Amino acid sequence: MKKLTGRLVQNSFVFLLFVMISVPASAQRGTDPTVWNEAMERFAREDRINPPPTGAIVLTGSSSIARWNDQAMKALAPLTVVPRGFGGSVMNDVLYHLDAVALKYQPRAILIYEGDNDTAYGLPEEHVVGAFKQIVAKVHEALPQTRIYVMAVKPSTLRVDVWESAQRVNAGYKEVAKNDPLVYYIDSATPFLKADGSVMTDIFIEDGLHLNEMGNLIWGSIIRAALMSQEARYE
Repeated sequence: MKKLTGRLVQNSFVFLLFVMISVPASAQRGTDPTVWNEAMERFAREDRINPPPTGAIVLTGSSSIARWNDQAMKALAPLTVVPRGFGGSVMNDVLYHLDAVALKYQPRAILIYEGDNDTAYGLPEEHVVGAFKQIVAKVHEALPQTRIYVMAVKPSTLRVDVWESAQRVNAGYKEVAKNDPLVYYIDSATPFLKADGSVMTDIFIEDGLHLNEMGNLIWGSIIRAALMSQEARYE
């Protein structure tokens, strides 16, 4: 009996350990912004080697921006941009690291793409939009003239099950922009939908989430069109 009890305790411990190890890093990232401290340190090292200009446009957000970091400067030329996407992040991560990822560059504009992971992790829509409102307030306080561009959560074949939640987040972003002359809402959702409202299937890589070459061309054209009309005059 003692052997059986000991074996059950041991098995329970092993199972618990397995569960703890198996928790996806993405889930942890949804609740702990300090997991991005290393990414912020990497950005700081890059800044020491090649200091970005002040008065530029900071691009930040999750993987759809981060995977585009290397393409952004060429795609958005002649606009001066500072790509600072960190993949896997959520809106609260941008809020937590706002000084390091955006404010320290004293940008004239900040573009944010978040909400994709937030909705996938099951974070409440009001939590996501609330974090964005706090970002807006912090930017207004530190840089009263800086414009903020918030991109709609894009649809994807991987995350069809949370698309309704993403649409509610997008509606929240749009409402913030409607009531603030320095906040601009970018519709980065509609261009990825078919006429019947379903998501395009030929714009993603194998994971069904991240954009392939054609998807990136659409993505870049959305961002360029949104920024150029307002920001070109300041170059």
